[in-house]
Amino acid sequence: MFNIEEELKKIPEKPGVYLMFDKDDIVIYVGKAKILKNRIRQYFTDSGTKNSFKVLSMVKKIAKFEYIITNTEVEALILENNLIKKYDPKYNIRLKDDKTYPYVKITTNEMFPKVYITRKHINDKAKYFGPFTNSLLLKESVEIIHNIFPIRTCHLKFPKDLGKKRPCLNYHIGKCSAPCNYHISEEEYNKFINDIIDFFSGKHKEIICNLEKQMLHFSENLQFEKASEIRDKIFAIKKLEESQLVENINTDDKDIIAFARSDFEAMFQIFFVRGGKIVGREHFLFNNVEYLTRSKLMEDFIKQFYSGTPFIPKEILLQEDIEDKETIEKWLSTIKEQKVFINTPKKGEKHKLVEMAYQNALISLERFGDRIKKEKQKTIGALEEISKSLGIKTYLKRIEAYDISNIQGIDSVGSMVVFEDGKPLRTDYRKFKIKYVSGANDYASMQEVIQRRFLRYIKETEENSINGKFNKLPDIIFLDGGKGQINAVEKVLKTLNLNILICGMVKDNNHKTRGLLFNNKEIELKKTSEGFKLITRIQDEVHRFAIEFHRKSREKVIIHSILDEIDGIGEKRKKDLLKHFGSIDKIKNASIEQLLQVESINQKVAQSIYTFFRKNS
Repeated sequence: MFNIEEELKKIPEKPGVYLMFDKDDIVIYVGKAKILKNRIRQYFTDSGTKNSFKVLSMVKKIAKFEYIITNTEVEALILENNLIKKYDPKYNIRLKDDKTYPYVKITTNEMFPKVYITRKHINDKAKYFGPFTNSLLLKESVEIIHNIFPIRTCHLKFPKDLGKKRPCLNYHIGKCSAPCNYHISEEEYNKFINDIIDFFSGKHKEIICNLEKQMLHFSENLQFEKASEIRDKIFAIKKLEESQLVENINTDDKDIIAFARSDFEAMFQIFFVRGGKIVGREHFLFNNVEYLTRSKLMEDFIKQFYSGTPFIPKEILLQEDIEDKETIEKWLSTIKEQKVFINTPKKGEKHKLVEMAYQNALISLERFGDRIKKEKQKTIGALEEISKSLGIKTYLKRIEAYDISNIQGIDSVGSMVVFEDGKPLRTDYRKFKIKYVSGANDYASMQEVIQRRFLRYIKETEENSINGKFNKLPDIIFLDGGKGQINAVEKVLKTLNLNILICGMVKDNNHKTRGLLFNNKEIELKKTSEGFKLITRIQDEVHRFAIEFHRKSREKVIIHSILDEIDGIGEKRKKDLLKHFGSIDKIKNASIEQLLQVESINQKVAQSIYTFFRKNS
C-alpha cells in the first residue's frame, strides 16, 4: 500500500481529474474535483468516514491513485467523461442505453436545400429538427414531405452542377421540380422549404388548408384519383399531429428530466420538447446507485447523457438541484455555442412537466422491474455461474469470442463477437479476411486473427486513442474449438506479453454446445442453467457471424471471377441467374432451355453462357 500522507502532501490545490487503481492496476473509479487536494483527502482521512458503505468498500481496494490537473472545472468535467468512457470503471455508474437519436436536417446552408434524416447534429448553419424517438413516424413524416413538395433528393452541388445533367426520374414522375435544369427559381423553391420548416415546427394547419383546397379542386374537376391521393396526405399529417403529446405556450426547446429509484436501481425519464411540443421521451436504467445522493445521481446522468447526444436544448428542467450546476451550464453552453440554462422549477407549468416526467419514471420502474430482474439473471447471473464453474473470481464483463470459417480451405475468414455484461455488443463485432495463411489451417488462421486484433490494441493504447476500435481488453477469450485452438492463441498472447484468460467452447457429436475447456479440463454446466444457455448463445452467434461473412465474401469472389468473364452478363443478369438457379454450379450445368427460363436471358446470352462453361470445364 502506498504512503497516503506522503501522497496527499504532493496533490496541488487545483481543478482536475483523479483515477483510483486496484492492486491489479485496473482503474476502478474516475472522479473530478474543483480542488483535487481536498477531494482526494476525503477518501483517506477521518473526514471521509461519513462516506457510504460502498464508497468505504471501494477505498479498501485502492492500491494507488493518479491525477491530471486541468485549467478549469469545465475541462475537468470533459476529461472525466472521456476517461469514464475509456476505462469503464467498476465504481462509476454507466448509462447502458446510449442512443444516437435521429433528426430531420434541412440544408438551408446550400442552394436549393434538401430534407433528409440524419443522426449527426453539427454546427453547419443547416436547420435541424429533433431529436425524435419514433424512427418509423419520422420516416413517415419525411416521406409525406417528399410527396407533398417537389424538392430534390440528389447530391448535386449548386451552383457548380447547374445545367450539367438532365432532369432525373423524380422530375418526370412529379416528385422533383428539377432546379438542376432551371425548371424552378430559387425564390419559388425556397417557398417550399419555408413551408417544410413550418411543418416540422408543428404549424400544420396552413399546409392542411392548402391541401384541402387542392383536393376540392381535383374533386370538382372529377379527378378523383388525385383527390384521393391528397386526402391520404391530409390524413397522414393529422396522424402526425396526434403523435405530439403536449402543447406548451413557451416554444423554446427544452428537456425535462426526472427519476424514480428503488434500493439499487434508478429509472430516468427524459421528455424532449421541441417547438413547444413534447415530441418524444426515453427511459434509462442505472444500476448500483444505492451509494449516491439524489443530487449526485442526477448530475451523473446529465454528464453522461449530454456527452453522448448531438443536440442540447436551450433549457433543461430537473427534478433535483445539482451541486455543479454552474460548471455543467458552462460546459453545455460551450458545446451548443449558446447559453444553456439548468433549472429546478418548484411551481407552475414547468413544475407540472417535471412531475409528469417523475410519474412516468415511477411507472417505468414498476413496469420493468420484474423484467429487469429476469434479464439480470440471464446475463449477470449467467456470468457469475460461468466464473464459479471455471473457479475464477474475475467478473467477466467483456467476453470476446472468435471463430474461423472456410470451405475446403478457400477464402478463410475470421470473426470476433463481443458480449458485455452478458449481452451482445454488436458495435464491437469485427471481421477479418485471412491474409497470410494458405489453405485450411484453422490454427494458423486463428493465430493471425488474434495477432492482428491485439496488435491494434497495443497501437491504439500507445496512441492513447479514446475512440479506437480495438482499445479495450477482454476479461476472457472464448474460442470456437478445443485444445489446439487454445494452444495456438496462447502462443500469440505470450509473444505480445498479454495475460488474458482463454476458454474453448466444445461441441458434442451433434455439433451442439457441450461445455468449456479451461486449463486443460473440460467443464460441464447444467444444460438448464443460465450460464450454459449464455455459452450456447455466444457459440451460436460467433459461428453465425463467421458463416455469414464467409458466404458474402465467397459470393463476391465467385461472381467477380466467373460470371464477369461471360459476354453479355451485367449486374442485373448476374443477380437474376443466381436468384433463379441458386448457385454457380447449377448455372454451369444448365441447358440452354433452362437458361432461357430466366426472364432477362435471351437466346444469344444463353448460348454464350452455355458455351463458356463447356469450354472452361
